Amino acid sequence: MLLKTITKNAFFVISTCLAVSMLSSCSIISFGGSEGAPVDEAASPFEKPEVIAQISSPEIDESSGVAVSKCQKDVFWTHNDSGGGPFLYAFDSSGKSLGTWRLNGVRNIDWEDMATVKAGDGNCYLYIGDIGDNQNRREVHAVYRVAEPKLTGETLSSTRKDPLLLTEFDTLKFRYTNGGHNAEAMMVHPGTKDIYIVTKNLNGPSEVFKLKPDFGSSEVQTAPPLATISLPAIPNGFVTGADISPDGTSVVLCDYFSGFELTLPSDASAFDDIWTQKLIAFDLGPRVVGESVAYADDQNTVYATTENAKPPLIRVIRKSKK
Repeated sequence: MLLKTITKNAFFVISTCLAVSMLSSCSIISFGGSEGAPVDEAASPFEKPEVIAQISSPEIDESSGVAVSKCQKDVFWTHNDSGGGPFLYAFDSSGKSLGTWRLNGVRNIDWEDMATVKAGDGNCYLYIGDIGDNQNRREVHAVYRVAEPKLTGETLSSTRKDPLLLTEFDTLKFRYTNGGHNAEAMMVHPGTKDIYIVTKNLNGPSEVFKLKPDFGSSEVQTAPPLATISLPAIPNGFVTGADISPDGTSVVLCDYFSGFELTLPSDASAFDDIWTQKLIAFDLGPRVVGESVAYADDQNTVYATTENAKPPLIRVIRKSKK
């Protein structure tokens, strides 16, 4: 929360200069507008972004994570950042609210991202990452897994004051092996259900951590670093959102302004080979504080939102192969 707030004024530019003092000049750092990583339109895998709706619910004012249902047509999920309570919100592609649910008995310490996957039994599950830690002081973080609620006409009237309750869910607690980290990006592999956390750094590349989906254990899982990711941007570790495509061949990342994609080579022996591939930047549209990005039910469409009242729902479509 603190870091998001100060990105909107000049003090953040000064503090960023200090944090990345290895740079020769601060004039190339800008967080006040819509500037992001340089995008080569010819090399970009996606067409130009399109704002297709404004999310109408006044309850959604800090859309920190977004997920697209793989079980229900035209259903999106989001949550607010820390201070927003343990609520999940559903909406459609027109921005219309479809209901509000409360994850009963837990706190939103710093919810930063979410994901959804379809299990082998045909049911879909939402994953919520309570992974934020601006001060790097939290010893233990949590990921929650809950069966995706079924939407009906009755769910439309639910609100934060009168939410539908989610009382059955699983919790995975974890810590890092190498100290405290702030993270705002979480993704779940559609096949293995392994959970990946990508840290958010001001003064160096992001680190990737991998969690096994051991929700049945009461033990705190320990996550060693798996890889590093350096965005073709400044700062190069400022990752704020992530997702894995439903076919498990691509990863999309974002910072406040731009999108980035990694693609798994056809001859790769394992999914984790993806972290050594080249990141391709693409335009992700007008995002004031962009912290959420997700694939649709295929790998050819990406959606994004931003943290402000009535946030835009942005869509980018993959270029057709000629």
